[in-house]
Amino acid sequence: MTTTTTTTRPGLAQRLSALAKVVEHGRGRLDPKLLEEAKALLSRAGDRLKLSSEHTVVALAGGTGSGKSSLFNAISGLELSPTGVRRPTTARTHACVWGLDGSGPLLDWLQIQWRHRFSRASALDKGDSQLHGLILLDLPDHDSIRALTDTEADRLIGLADLVVWVLDPQKYADASTHRRYVTELAGHDAVTVFALNQADRLTTEELAELVIDLNDLLRKEGVEHPSVVPTSAVTGRGIESLKSVIATAVARRRAAIQKLEADLQRLEQKLSQAMPLGEALSVPSSVDEARRMGLTDALCDAVGVPAVGEAMENMYAERSNRYVGWPYPRWVAKFRADPLKSLKLNDIAQEIRGISATSVSAQSAEVANAVQALADGLSASMHPVWRTAVYKAARSRSRDLPKKLTDDLAEVAPQLDRVPVWWWLLKVWQYLLVVAFVAGLAWLAVGLLMPDRLPQSLEWLGDSATLPWVGLMTASVLGLGALSGIASRNFVELGASRERERLEREMRRRVAAVSSTMVVEPVEQELKRHHAFYTALRDLSV
Repeated sequence: MTTTTTTTRPGLAQRLSALAKVVEHGRGRLDPKLLEEAKALLSRAGDRLKLSSEHTVVALAGGTGSGKSSLFNAISGLELSPTGVRRPTTARTHACVWGLDGSGPLLDWLQIQWRHRFSRASALDKGDSQLHGLILLDLPDHDSIRALTDTEADRLIGLADLVVWVLDPQKYADASTHRRYVTELAGHDAVTVFALNQADRLTTEELAELVIDLNDLLRKEGVEHPSVVPTSAVTGRGIESLKSVIATAVARRRAAIQKLEADLQRLEQKLSQAMPLGEALSVPSSVDEARRMGLTDALCDAVGVPAVGEAMENMYAERSNRYVGWPYPRWVAKFRADPLKSLKLNDIAQEIRGISATSVSAQSAEVANAVQALADGLSASMHPVWRTAVYKAARSRSRDLPKKLTDDLAEVAPQLDRVPVWWWLLKVWQYLLVVAFVAGLAWLAVGLLMPDRLPQSLEWLGDSATLPWVGLMTASVLGLGALSGIASRNFVELGASRERERLEREMRRRVAAVSSTMVVEPVEQELKRHHAFYTALRDLSV
């Protein structure tokens, strides 16, 4: 007896734990009625498992005139529940307890009034020792015209460990009973008994025919292995058989567990129909790196990172001419239109800040498309309810996303007044060459045009033997300046490319950080919730 209980409960505990996780993660996803049913079962199971495991609650349920109270008195051997001839009804639940010790909290939980509790702790119990631990309930008639008693019957039918349905031979196929209760008993075969009462009113042939018909009806309604016991409270027929069925359940001390397992199985079927497991667990519980990079790429395009990088590169190259370009071409360029003005790249900070200001709606649409693409890729195989949840999570901060991207990228704007040291050194070098070139030209001019007018101390400037070398040196200086200008431009272009890469890398890093915080994290929370829900649903089904 003890071994059976200890080997069954861990499985039930694990499934109840799984159901608790289904409830936790299913809020806002499951149908509210189904969610409430799951909560009620968890509450009922927790309460019942904390109460006496030495007692088995057996409820006699039936409609008006079925002889339920007479059967209750026959089983208990006492006139405990009132009976009558003219429309007999049971208004309050009566309880008869075999073995009162420890039953108090359980009876309180069942809400049985003290004046309706009866104990068999007397000499009368000697013949019913096999029923020790039984709490037999005579429920109010479930078809009573009084709503109060009808509600109490429904409540106790749900709480009882084993239900004995007492059926009237004339109304055993009553639609209200079968529609409201019997069709809900699928999987409850082990904790449900059908007593075809008032068998004394039927002949042997009629009774056999009714038993066969009732069995067929119950099987059609999902009760695979119905337990039907013909009884008569008047003649005592079948009373011992019914007591034997009840005694077996009491002796095993498993009816409460079996009832909860059956309730759990029925609820699991409803949950599986509402949220089929299918391939749900194949959906990732996190956003993979490829999708993260795809989202970052899409958002970078949406905010114009490549365009800003290209603008930065062009601006870097053009502004460097003020420092590293060969001065003579630069002086000539002053007479032409300013290329910066034609490129509209005077202020890279304004360029970055104006990413969204120039076309807010277009940018917002592109950002929304990038976010939508991520959600679509992750939720394609999800249940519609979860797919919608992923969409909402992805878009939960989409209203603030464009502004956040713009603000963060504006901070990346380089310091335009910062000039590399090598630019200054190269500028000094270039101007030294300019001075050398001018000096050479002056020497040649003096030596060629007015050699006879030079003072004696400067006659060496007009030396005809020196002038060819001066011309050669002057031409060399000019060539060296041009070559250094070309070389410096190559270095500038390389630096501009590196600066662009640095800028785009930093901008991309910031876009990735913003997208991770405002899009990926909410989506991953929903993906983890989805995975946890279906993992719990799978564990519940085991």
